[in-house]
Amino acid sequence: MRGNGLRATQHSNPNRRMVPRMIIPLARLRWSIRPCKAAEEAFWSFGYAGREVRAEFLRAIADEIDARGPQITQIGTEETGLPAARLEGERGRTVGQLRLFAEHILAGDYLDRRYDAALPDRQPLPRPDLKMVQRPIGPVAVFGASNFPLAFSTAGGDTAAALAAGCPVVVKGHSAHPGTGEIVAEAIHAAIASQGMNPGVFSLIQGGKRDVGQALVQHPLIRAVGFTGSLGGGRALFDLCAARPDPIPFFGELGSVNPMFVLPEALAARGNQIAEGWAGSLTMGAGQFCTNPGITVLIDGPEADAFTAAATAALKPMGAQTMLTDGIAAAYRDGRDRVAGSTGVQELVSSTCDLRNATPYLFATTGAEWLANEALGEEVFGPLGLIVRVKDADEMQTLAKSLVGQLTCTLHLDDGNLDLGRQLMPVLERKAGRVLANGFPTGVEVSDTMVHGGPYPASTNFGATSVGTMSIRRFLRPVCYQNLPDALLPDDLK
Repeated sequence: MRGNGLRATQHSNPNRRMVPRMIIPLARLRWSIRPCKAAEEAFWSFGYAGREVRAEFLRAIADEIDARGPQITQIGTEETGLPAARLEGERGRTVGQLRLFAEHILAGDYLDRRYDAALPDRQPLPRPDLKMVQRPIGPVAVFGASNFPLAFSTAGGDTAAALAAGCPVVVKGHSAHPGTGEIVAEAIHAAIASQGMNPGVFSLIQGGKRDVGQALVQHPLIRAVGFTGSLGGGRALFDLCAARPDPIPFFGELGSVNPMFVLPEALAARGNQIAEGWAGSLTMGAGQFCTNPGITVLIDGPEADAFTAAATAALKPMGAQTMLTDGIAAAYRDGRDRVAGSTGVQELVSSTCDLRNATPYLFATTGAEWLANEALGEEVFGPLGLIVRVKDADEMQTLAKSLVGQLTCTLHLDDGNLDLGRQLMPVLERKAGRVLANGFPTGVEVSDTMVHGGPYPASTNFGATSVGTMSIRRFLRPVCYQNLPDALLPDDLK
C-alpha cells in the first residue's frame, strides 16, 4: 500500500518488470477524494517546509529516476515506439530540470520579496510596515502528456515546478505510457520515503476516460491545474476550471503551428540550407513536438521555387516513423486530409501511411488562400509542412497579423533584411512566447530565460511558461504582511 491509500496492483504486460501500480478502482467515481485529501494534508507540512528541504527532495527524485534509468528506457521504448537515445536524452532533461529547480529555489529570487519600511511621520497619513513574498497555493493537478513520457509527464515540468513551489501534486497519468509513468512514480515515492516526507505529497492516478480528468479538476481541494495536450481536451478542462464555484487557474499548453518567416536575403543566400534544416526539424520525432515548425512563409519568386524544390527533395526519401498512439496517428491522417482538401492547396510530397506509421507530407499555397481559410492555420500534429508564398513584404506582415497565439515564431534573415525584421518584430512578439532567429524551434532549453507558452491557443495563460525556472511562479501567489511581528512572518521573510 502507498501512504496515500492508493491500492497497489500489478501491470498486465508480461514482458516488463512488475511495478507497483497506484490506482483507484474507477467504478467508484469518488476516487479523487483520497489522493486530493492526502495532498491537502501533506500541504500543511510540505507547503511550509524550508527551501532547503524541498531542494533536497527534488534532488532525491532526480537520483531515484536515474537509478531506474535502464528500466525506464526499456519500458518507454516498448510503450511509445520512441528510440532509446530519445528516451535517455529526455530522462537527462527531466532530472536536470529537477536539479536546476532545486538550485533556483535555494537562491530565493523566485520569491520576489519586497519591503516598504514604516513611515510613522509621513503626512498626511503614516505608512505601515509592509512586506510581500510569494507563497504556495496548495494541491496541484497535473496531466501527463502523450509526446513526452518523461519531461512533460509524471515527474515532468509541471510536477517539478509545483513541488519546487511547495505544492503537493496529483498526476493523471497518460494512457500512452502507463508503465513508464509507474516506474517514475515509484522513484518519487522512494524519494518521499528517504526524505521522510508526508506520502500525500504525490499521487499518480491511472486509467479511465475524460470523467476522471473532469472529476480531478473539479475537486474542491485542487488549487490549480497543469496540462499539456490537445486543444479540444484542454479547452474542455479549462472551461470546467472556470465554471467551478471557486474558479482556479488552468495552465494549459495546447497547440501551435510555429511559423517560420524566411526573409528575401536569407532565402537567396541559403534557401536550400534552410529548406533542408526545416525538413529535419519538421520530421524529428515523427513531428510529435509542440514546437514543430509546420508553416514556412516566404515571398514568391525564383528563390521560393528553389526553396520549395529543396524541401521537396529533402522530404521525399524519408520513410515512415512510428507515432505514439493509434489516436495520434488517426488525427494526423485527418489533418492531412483537411489540408489536402482545402481550396488552392498544392500537394508536393505525398505517400500512404496507416496504423501508427507516419510519413511526411508537404503542401504549398498562396498568402491569399491562407488568409481566406482559417483551417490552414490549425495544428497538424505530425510531420506535415505547409509553404505559404506571399506576394510581397506587406502581405507577409498581414499574414503575421492574422496568426493566432503561437509558442514560437522564427525569422530567417541576413543583415540586409533587418528593416523588414524590425517591421515584423512587434507583430511576432505579440503572437508568440518565444521569437528566434536563424534556427529551428524544436529544442526548448530548460533555463531561467525560457518561455514555453504564448497567447491562446498556444496556452491558456499568456503570462506563464511551462518550461524553465519561471514556471514555478504559476503555483505561487503574493501575500502582503502589514505590521506583523517578525515571529509570525514566514521564514523566507525573516
